[in-house]
Amino acid sequence: MVRLPLTPEQLAAGKRLGRRLREARGSRTLAEVAQAAEISPETLRKIETGRLATPAFTIVAALARVLPVSLDELAELSLPRTDLQHTG
Repeated sequence: MVRLPLTPEQLAAGKRLGRRLREARGSRTLAEVAQAAEISPETLRKIETGRLATPAFTIVAALARVLPVSLDELAELSLPRTDLQHTG
């Protein structure tokens, strides 16, 4: 299966998500949060820097569980702005 390149909107959504996660992490280290969420530090680093713009739902849910941020907020940040205009 060939994965299509991400759109500019998806890339922008990934950067928004990454910024919010970094902000929510606060003074906790990347390694601490990654361990608590049971993901690799490299995965969290890629998400925070926008290099992994479309992380799996289970990863986003795990991060919402260990950070002071709701899954609803992370879901909204993860959607391209064009998608938000079509929801209800």
